[in-house]
Amino acid sequence: MIDGPFLKWKKNFEASKGVVNLDDFAMNFYLAFRGGNAGKKPRAILYDKFYIVAFPKDLELCCLFMKPQGIENNIKQLNSIASRIMLEMEEPEEEENNDDDASESDEDTVEEIKRLILNLLNGTEMSTPDLRKYFKLSNSQVWKLMSDLEASQKIKRSDKKKGRAVIWTTV
Repeated sequence: MIDGPFLKWKKNFEASKGVVNLDDFAMNFYLAFRGGNAGKKPRAILYDKFYIVAFPKDLELCCLFMKPQGIENNIKQLNSIASRIMLEMEEPEEEENNDDDASESDEDTVEEIKRLILNLLNGTEMSTPDLRKYFKLSNSQVWKLMSDLEASQKIKRSDKKKGRAVIWTTV
């Protein structure tokens, strides 16, 4: 039983080799099962050598630590399904687009990248090479985006420089 961040009571039903030190991790387990958004709390968490099933009561949490016997086969099957899904997602989509659709899609992508850049720079400063790391764009493409954002007065050049690179921040 975990009461808030403290271990209240524990009982071993079988001799264990001390997979986890409950005194050190009581707060972690409590936050994992009780923290977060309402209705979005896990009922169980699976680790490699054990799994935990939790039952909340008021501010207390009863955690049962179980050995994952027979679960390896299910995990292997789920892994093969996930691998197939990932392969399907990597296959290029074969869609026939006309020029109008392609240009409209490119404009949407550019606007989305601009929005992401504004979110990245919100309250921070970044150089042009740092921004290139986040997007698969050439230096000239990043400069074009930054020039557009600077012209629309959404970002500005910082007074500092990182080597020869310009440092950007939001207005």
